[in-house]
Amino acid sequence: MKTQTIERKGASKQEPYGVVTEPGTVRIERVLPGPITRVWAYLVESDKRGKWLASGAMDQRVGGEVELRFNHADLSCEKTPPDEFKQSQCDSRRLSHITRLDAPRLLSYTWSEDSDAPSEVTFELAPHGDDVQLTVTHRKLDRPTMLMVSAGWHTHLGILTDTLHGEEPRPFWSTFMRLKGEYATRLAAN
Repeated sequence: MKTQTIERKGASKQEPYGVVTEPGTVRIERVLPGPITRVWAYLVESDKRGKWLASGAMDQRVGGEVELRFNHADLSCEKTPPDEFKQSQCDSRRLSHITRLDAPRLLSYTWSEDSDAPSEVTFELAPHGDDVQLTVTHRKLDRPTMLMVSAGWHTHLGILTDTLHGEEPRPFWSTFMRLKGEYATRLAAN
């Protein structure tokens, strides 16, 4: 698996790129500082999830509603989106529903329920020494959406990594745009 080098406090940290595991499915993994209950809280608690992805209420049961309120300007010091995302820079809301739940190890919910073919995202947590292995798998994606999802998860998980390390989050928009170009090349090769 190829990696992207990120400088962290004088040492380089390797961040693996997401991989296509089967048609319509991308998986991305990160090792995060534990314990597992801490990482779980950043998946399910609105205030913590809002620091790296999207805030919003979550009814933690199978079938429970998940509200995702995206405001990318709140994720880092970089507030102005590129022109192609100017219309989505304001707070946007997405409703999802939990499809699988085994706290604090597994959480799956629908994504883009407002589309004709909603996808599904799964978060799996496993001990990794004192750290936690987080695996994010996003399924039921068409090819154009896979590009956006891959760059998006890579960017959001980078901000989660920075947050859990107590560091200033990397800039959202410039990181996303760079990764979007890199994933376009990587996905074209598959």
